[in-house]
Amino acid sequence: MPADAANPDTANSDADRSSAERLSLTGAPGSPYTRKMLAVLRYRRIPYNLILGAFGRADLPRPKVQLLPTFYLPGEGGQLEAVTDSTPLIRRFEREYTGRHVAPSDPALAFLDALIEDYGDEWLTKAMFHYRWAYQADIAKAAAVLPNWARGPATDEDLAKAGEMFAGRQIPRLRYVGSNAVTGPVIEASYERFLDAFEEHLRHHRFLMGGRPGSADFGVFGQLTQLAHFDPTSMAVTLERAPRVMAWTMTVEDLSGLEPADEDWLDPAAVPPSLTGVLKEIGRVYPPVLLANAAALQSGAEMVETTVDGQPWTQQPFAYQGKCLAWLRRDYAALDGAAKAKVDRALAGTGCEALF
Repeated sequence: MPADAANPDTANSDADRSSAERLSLTGAPGSPYTRKMLAVLRYRRIPYNLILGAFGRADLPRPKVQLLPTFYLPGEGGQLEAVTDSTPLIRRFEREYTGRHVAPSDPALAFLDALIEDYGDEWLTKAMFHYRWAYQADIAKAAAVLPNWARGPATDEDLAKAGEMFAGRQIPRLRYVGSNAVTGPVIEASYERFLDAFEEHLRHHRFLMGGRPGSADFGVFGQLTQLAHFDPTSMAVTLERAPRVMAWTMTVEDLSGLEPADEDWLDPAAVPPSLTGVLKEIGRVYPPVLLANAAALQSGAEMVETTVDGQPWTQQPFAYQGKCLAWLRRDYAALDGAAKAKVDRALAGTGCEALF
C-alpha cells in the first residue's frame, strides 16, 4: 500500500479501514501465538475483538485444525474464513494496514528478522512446551489455571476433571515438539544460553531489531509470555539469568504508545555483536534439527535423528517445520545480490548459514 507521505511509520495503521471495523479472533492467554498476535495488533493500533472459547460458536467458521489464535477474516468471496498461522497473518496485515510496520524496510534486515521470528515460533516453543509439561509443578499449575480461560463458572470438581483432561491431551504432544528424556537437557541448556545472549543484547538495544520491534521481537515475545511469566520452572530460570528479558516481556505486551521511526532499525551491514550472539545460539541448535527433519520427511523416516550441541536428538518428523525451511530458503533465494551479501556477512560463523 502507498505509504503516508509525511511519516509512514507514525501514520495511523487503520487509515485504510473504518475505525469501527474490528478484527475478530479466538485466543487464550496461555497460547504464546495468541499473545504474539495481540501484541502485534496493539503495536500497529489495529482494532480487534478477542473471543475466548469461540470454537463452539455456530456463527463462526471452524478452522480445519483448531489452533490458537484463529482469525475470522473475509475470503475471496467476502465470506468469513477461519485463518490460522501467525507469520502469514502478520504478512497479510503488513499489506492491508499502513504505518507502524513490523517488517523492516531493508530486505536484508527483513530476512534476518524473519529468520529469528521462525526460531522463536519453532524452536523456543520447544522450551515453552517442554517446561510446561515435563515438570510436576508446571503441570499442576497449567492444569489448574488453563481450563479456566475458556470456561464460565464451574465447580471445583469439574475444573479438576477439565485440568486432568487438558494435561492428558498435551503431555503426549511432547513428542511432536521434540521434548523427551534425551532431548530435554539440550532444550534447557539452549534456553539458558538464549537468555544470556538476549540479556546481553538488551544491555545495548531496546529490541532485537534495534530501537523498534520487528516480527522477530513478537515471535520471541510470544514464547516468553509463558516461559518468563507463567510456568514456574522456566520463570525461575529467567529471573535468575535474565531480569532484563523478564522486564522486556512485560513491556512488549502493549507498545501502542511507541512512536517508531525508520532510522530506529538496525543497520544490517553492521550487525551489532550482541545480535550476532543471538544468531550464534540459533545456529548452534536450530539448523541441525531443521535439516535432519527435512531429510526425514524426504526419505519417509519414522524418526528424526541428529546431533545438537554435541548431544543426540530424536523426535518425530514435523511436516510444518519442513515448510518453514522451504520458506526461509525461498526468501533467501529471492534476495538481490547486495542484500544477500549483507545477510551472508551477518550469518557468517553463526551456524545459520548451513540452512542456505
